Amino acid sequence: MTKSPLFGVDPWAVTQEGWDASLHEAAESLFSLGNGFFGQRAMHEETYSGHSLQGSYVAGVYYPDKTRVGWWKNGYPEYFAKVLNSTDWLDMSWSVNGHTADLAMRPPTLYRRSLNLKEGVLTRQWEWITPDGIRLKVDSERWICKARPHLACIRYRITTDKACDLRWVSGLNGQVRNRDANYEEMFWKRGHEGGGPRGYVQTATAKLDFEVGVAAEHRWEFSRDRAHSLGDFVPKDWVSRQELILRLEAGDTVVLNKRVAVLSTLHAPALALQAKAMDVLDEAQSLSHEELRAEQAAAWDLLWNQADIQIEGDPKAQQGIRFNIFHLHQTYNGLDHRLNIGPKGFTGEKYGGSTYWDTEAYCIPFYLGTAPARVARQLLEYRYRQLDKAIANARKLGFKDGAALFPMVTMNGEECHNEWEITFEEIHRNGAMVYAIDQYVRYTGDRSYWWQGGLEVMVGVARFWAQRVHWSELRKAWVMHGVTGPNEYENNVNNNWYTNYLARFCWRYTLGVIDVISQEQPSYWNQIATQIRWSESEALDWKAKADAIALPSDEVLGIWLQQDGYLEKEQQLASELQSDQRPINQHWSWDRILRSCFIKQADVLQGMMVFEQDFSLEELRRNFEFYEPRTVHESSLSPCVHSVLAARLGMMDKAYEMYLRTSRLDLDDYNREVHEGLHITSMAGTWMSVVMGFGGLRIVDDGLALAPVLPAAWSGYTFQLHWRGANLHFRLNNQGLECLLEGMPSCTLQLYGQSVTLESGQALVIRPS
Repeated sequence: MTKSPLFGVDPWAVTQEGWDASLHEAAESLFSLGNGFFGQRAMHEETYSGHSLQGSYVAGVYYPDKTRVGWWKNGYPEYFAKVLNSTDWLDMSWSVNGHTADLAMRPPTLYRRSLNLKEGVLTRQWEWITPDGIRLKVDSERWICKARPHLACIRYRITTDKACDLRWVSGLNGQVRNRDANYEEMFWKRGHEGGGPRGYVQTATAKLDFEVGVAAEHRWEFSRDRAHSLGDFVPKDWVSRQELILRLEAGDTVVLNKRVAVLSTLHAPALALQAKAMDVLDEAQSLSHEELRAEQAAAWDLLWNQADIQIEGDPKAQQGIRFNIFHLHQTYNGLDHRLNIGPKGFTGEKYGGSTYWDTEAYCIPFYLGTAPARVARQLLEYRYRQLDKAIANARKLGFKDGAALFPMVTMNGEECHNEWEITFEEIHRNGAMVYAIDQYVRYTGDRSYWWQGGLEVMVGVARFWAQRVHWSELRKAWVMHGVTGPNEYENNVNNNWYTNYLARFCWRYTLGVIDVISQEQPSYWNQIATQIRWSESEALDWKAKADAIALPSDEVLGIWLQQDGYLEKEQQLASELQSDQRPINQHWSWDRILRSCFIKQADVLQGMMVFEQDFSLEELRRNFEFYEPRTVHESSLSPCVHSVLAARLGMMDKAYEMYLRTSRLDLDDYNREVHEGLHITSMAGTWMSVVMGFGGLRIVDDGLALAPVLPAAWSGYTFQLHWRGANLHFRLNNQGLECLLEGMPSCTLQLYGQSVTLESGQALVIRPS
């Protein structure tokens, strides 16, 4: 199934040509901006009274919204963390001869909005005719600085074709709410405002004592010989605004250069926030708008030099991958150990801005390949610092002796998800913590993390699994009942194959790491063994359970079973569904979904991708050909898994179809929900589809192995990898594969199954056989 793009296709931009109010909230999501510290949906700067999801977000700042459920169950978290819509720093309104510019009330005659992916700049150009016939041309651009973590810049220009009176008010507005609030609460309480040459608004959360301070300064450009009145910023009732009243003559242009500083108490104490925000503005004081824009372009150019993927001959595929890489690097920068990657990033309220298992399963491979190793390691350490709370989470559910259950959804290590089938049952997330450690060590070669926190996480997880299984005398195996796998269209199932396989991996991997540490770091091992109360009997218990855990299968079909009883369901294929029933989660009752065989996202196939070295190609093919036709791909995390596996199987048409779906999931609004925000964490799966799918990237025998293949729709593609301090560049086209090494004297890797040594600075070309 292919979809038409919502907006224009361009290798380096997403552009909306023409005004369509029905697409405004979708555009707000797609054109969002951020820099890892704060971000904002692409709302109009000026007044807009139509449907709009207002969103200005500050990383790490959240509100514990009281849980709202019909039936309270023991173990439920008391709150669901909500990312907060904070002070609106666009906050602008202007009128001409008393007519307020509002495109919801009076549409523009011309309209263009474009997100420059190469430089991280959002621009708008539009024309508007007032009821009394005055034509106004508006040209604006804004960005959130990549090189300055707390600064954003706006330039807004108005030109008139006739003489008129302009009233323009701009500033900061702290009177904001979240659309998603369980009890319609106001999440903020008033802090204080400041006025004078600069505006300032500081607000505090009603709980948890986060505070956000936002400062603004204006630089106006207009003919000073025109009659005008320009006052200072005036603070009042959570706002601080400046007003310009100006008489314009035909052909006149007035420009506002607005700069804002956004900080929170993660960056400075509450009493120092205002001074710190003013410092941010002072640091940019001597730079012009053009100089700051050039700085922005240079910062993004550096990033693209490290992370870009170039696709030749397929503009939709090219735009898709760059759009995904762009938003991933807008969301997380690795500069603050307290932050992680929310599924919506800075693009919407859904999922609360919290951390999910997506980080470990999808995002860490992306950052390993495109950023210095410290970035991925910091994501691992984020979980280690929350280990005590993971142990507390498990204790609430009746586990003991240091067993750890990492949360499904969290801001600070506490579980804050309150659907029983997810909170209590979707426990495969625990295994992702250990899988991510394995991926990090194998990719970077840095085993020090094992004894600098990693082992404690592994032991906590392994102990959880050991207590979660029970012995089935009937089956003569260790079984795990009452779980939800990655396929959330199945709840409370027994022996989900993926979950059981992960548990086995965690036990065996942890035991293997203990063997290495006890030999290579004996002093550390003696200390930690006492601390965690380790005994050989526990090692024997884990080994016995790993050797005899139930892994359901069907010998006739030659497949692993998603869970016990899956084949007893009425077997249908996704292709048999009527188009007006898709997506089924928007048309079917939950009861009907649970009784069906349809799969929301990869489940068995998720495990076969993660542990593909354990399975033959024939095993993979049988499972893929059975499960993929039953998968409706109504999770953003699904298409990339199928793209990677299809490429490995040589099913290039399917791999390409799934690549387009994952890379353009939001651009083409496959799931009809982009108005709620983008699918940030699944965007890392787009990178996986190219590099691990078409590029064939694997770690084999402590080294890189690749076997790039070329989709028929592409004439070539280029990608690069950070690998243990070096940069590796690969370009594949019909003439062959070109490889280039930078940053180390030489590197040996496997290409198409053959060992090859690259020398620094010397291109190696492998011609097609």
